[in-house]
Amino acid sequence: MMSFENVRIPEIWDATKDTLYMLTASLVFTIIFGLIMGVVLFLTSKRQLLQQPIVYGILSFIVNVLRSVPFVILMILIMPLTKIITGTTLGVEGSIPPLVVAATPFFARLVETSLREVDRGVIEAAQAMGASKWDIVRRVLLRESSPSLLAAVTITAVTLVSYTAMSGVIGGGGLGDLALRYGYQRFQTDVMLVTVALLIVLVQVLQTIGDSLVRRFSRK
Repeated sequence: MMSFENVRIPEIWDATKDTLYMLTASLVFTIIFGLIMGVVLFLTSKRQLLQQPIVYGILSFIVNVLRSVPFVILMILIMPLTKIITGTTLGVEGSIPPLVVAATPFFARLVETSLREVDRGVIEAAQAMGASKWDIVRRVLLRESSPSLLAAVTITAVTLVSYTAMSGVIGGGGLGDLALRYGYQRFQTDVMLVTVALLIVLVQVLQTIGDSLVRRFSRK
């Protein structure tokens, strides 16, 4: 029977706080940048309010390229940019920029898909009533697609949890770093099991909260 003698509660607690900080900070920036990018992708696509095939093609290409690069490789590729932004490529601060760069195009594509689910008749009715493009985006597109957007945020948050764990490869801190340094490199299986269990709990909590919000806004 495993004794968990290598598990140190203070270290686990500090790693958990680092993971939550990385998740929260990167999710906030991802939602801001990804929402803007997703709305622009939708508006500039074919038959939409700001149809611009060239703009859509360039932005869509960038999104596809960033989404196709594995996160571990992306972290290494953008280290110079991370250094400029945060002054370091290590620790929690050094992990946030690559997390945002990796998750933003993923979330942007989900936003675009969510907006496409809005009934075109509702958009046309708003146009007929003289609503401006900004009003259509704010009061029609975002409002009508809110349940789907909340689901997209939940999916992105869960994805970011796995990214924060992988950031441990470059010394990013958090539970992933703890699992790598102690669980893998020092063969402390008990530490590995605890960190994995905490990550599973975190994912379940995020999914439960996200599903509850989706149901609430769907009823509205």
